[in-house]
Amino acid sequence: MQLEETDKKILNVLIEDSRLSLRQIAKRVNVSVATVMHHIKKLEQEKILTGYTTKLDYERIGYDIEVIIEVRILKGKLIEVEKKIATHPNVFAVYDVTGAFDSVILARFRTRRQMDNFLKKLQTYEFVERTETKLLLKTVKEDNISVE
Repeated sequence: MQLEETDKKILNVLIEDSRLSLRQIAKRVNVSVATVMHHIKKLEQEKILTGYTTKLDYERIGYDIEVIIEVRILKGKLIEVEKKIATHPNVFAVYDVTGAFDSVILARFRTRRQMDNFLKKLQTYEFVERTETKLLLKTVKEDNISVE
């Protein structure tokens, strides 16, 4: 779907603050509330706008350990293994990737022991051949990008 300028403006306002009312969005985009409603409904139906969320500072609520885990998975079992990994409550992203590994997992943990238990469990999964874990030391930037 080709985005109209109004769609882009609405999406950028929502990226900035998804708690705004339709009236506030309309004011910022300089269109009517009905126009905003129409565009948002269309963006939701097209699965471009898939949800509304909030950003948390996980470190401030005790999730001090964030890791990137690269996983090599035996041939033909990638989707099956990724679906299993994705069900773990500490995992917040699972990606298919190119290169020496097949999948990348992003996860957050409260303690090293919690992370260690997850890694040891992951390595017992059938079809997981190898893992490599990287501890994130500092997040320099983590934001949505603007729609152009």
